[in-house]
Amino acid sequence: MTSDFEKRIREESLSSVIRRYFSQSVFPDHMPSKRLTGFQKKALREAVTRAYENSPFYRQKMTKAGVKPQDINNLSDLPKMPFTAKDELRQNPWALLACDKKDISVIHVSTGTTGGQPIYTMQTWKEYYLNTSINYPRLQPIEQDDLCFVALPYEMSAAGLEFHTRFLVGYQAAVMAVGKGGAYSTPEKTIKLIRDLKPTIVVTSPSYAITLAEAAAEASLDLTSLGLKKIWLAGEGCSPAFRKRIEKIWETKVNFAYGATECGIIGIECDAHNGYHITQGHVLVEIVDPKTEKVLEPGEIGEIVITCLLRFDTPLIRYRTQDLGCLAPQPCPCGVTLERLHLRGRLADQIVLKGTAYSPVYLENFLMQLPEVGNWYEFVVKPGENEQLKIRTELADGVKPTPELAEKLAAKMGAAISVPCEFELVSKLPRPTIKAIRVVYE
Repeated sequence: MTSDFEKRIREESLSSVIRRYFSQSVFPDHMPSKRLTGFQKKALREAVTRAYENSPFYRQKMTKAGVKPQDINNLSDLPKMPFTAKDELRQNPWALLACDKKDISVIHVSTGTTGGQPIYTMQTWKEYYLNTSINYPRLQPIEQDDLCFVALPYEMSAAGLEFHTRFLVGYQAAVMAVGKGGAYSTPEKTIKLIRDLKPTIVVTSPSYAITLAEAAAEASLDLTSLGLKKIWLAGEGCSPAFRKRIEKIWETKVNFAYGATECGIIGIECDAHNGYHITQGHVLVEIVDPKTEKVLEPGEIGEIVITCLLRFDTPLIRYRTQDLGCLAPQPCPCGVTLERLHLRGRLADQIVLKGTAYSPVYLENFLMQLPEVGNWYEFVVKPGENEQLKIRTELADGVKPTPELAEKLAAKMGAAISVPCEFELVSKLPRPTIKAIRVVYE
């Protein structure tokens, strides 16, 4: 049941555009395409208008670009709007405000994985409630009787609280804020809670799923006995081969979620594991050439650019994420008609080998298919172009390191990626409590 307080907040949060298209029983992942497009057009126009009228930052950008709100009538008009770059948001924490400072209720800060000064993300209460109450139940079939463990950072980053609030408010499920490696949320304590409470849903990052599995082994907890319904992975890149390892260890279905502190949830993977369904009730996604800034066609790889559709008090329009991806032109066999997005890593993380750029996730997929290789590794590169790839890795349980094994692994990996490889076999690598660092420079 929805409380009177929730009903009142929801009514206050909804603009006329949102109220017209959404309800408690109508969600974006089963909305007819024509209706969804109608919402997107009107929400885009409202976001642009509010930005122009109330945000000095966007009014100045639009004036310089010679664009006014009346020029944005269709989704095809979006490229008329100027881009928003990360460095612009680093200059002024309050840059995006199209409201009074006193109206801000939630503030997060980016994790800084792309470098530079922090980026502060702010939302009003109405805005935050709206973004976490519109859900995708076909993509995330979470029930009221589920117990969701959120093993993601809650401090500063938006990750933990984003899932927490979405499950609590949007699905009215029970949530346990176990966190990820903070002062109280050690892996050992999280495993104790898992043993005691037996969650049905776990949300964490790929590397921390392995850290928790190691802690479970130390505590003699058989994770396969839990009967988990689903694990959602977020916060780090993850290859299909690494996902399969996690599925085997936890004996459950593992799906990915893609988002960013600055713009919230962007994509949700279905059980077909065929790319991320774009959360088109929340965002518009463009793929642009990073150099020419031209919008690319489906199937072409470029930079992911996000426009938020439910952010009217703190608008974010044509935000350059510095992530790489492409839109999938074919429909998904799962039946959900939301557009799909394939990720191809980050611009800053690309490893240049013999003049060709490789995503670490792409390389990881081949590495994790080698059964002798353990779950912890580093790609070791030198600044600039490299003629070979050095891989520092642990070995799987029971596998002994030998020079012959290192040569064998190097030959197999080299044949898979067509680049010479070198393996350094180590007994143990550090266990990160923040985002796993897969690429190190020496």
